Amino acid sequence: MSSKPMQETIGYQMVLVSRAHRHLVSTALAELGLYLGQEILLMYLWEEDGLTQSELVERMEVEPPTLTKMLNRMERCGLLKRCQCPEDARSYQVYLTEAGQALQQPVTQLWHEVEKQIVANLTLEERLLFRRLLMQVRNNLT
Repeated sequence: MSSKPMQETIGYQMVLVSRAHRHLVSTALAELGLYLGQEILLMYLWEEDGLTQSELVERMEVEPPTLTKMLNRMERCGLLKRCQCPEDARSYQVYLTEAGQALQQPVTQLWHEVEKQIVANLTLEERLLFRRLLMQVRNNLT
């Protein structure tokens, strides 16, 4: 067993970074009337509107009940609608409403502003390395 205090581990630093990122993003999203995670669902639908709930579960890497709760909330807010799949009556496709489409620009802008804050004071080379290292760490964990 390592004698290094837990607060000096990379895992501990990752937790602190994740918390700070979560707080920053959730505060900014709240100003747009969104909850954390809803922007990710919107991003997938902006790329490909009409995904099925199972496709969203897979892409977002969440449990079906988690997605259902998110969809219910977003549907009540008028950001999306669910329609029965013509090919499979047991499945539903998720479509953005005009209100959901209208959030693309402000959410994208917010996301880019957060990105700037994350990489402030890093050189281009450090940014590229940081991104590559994050991708490798994620691969290691999955």
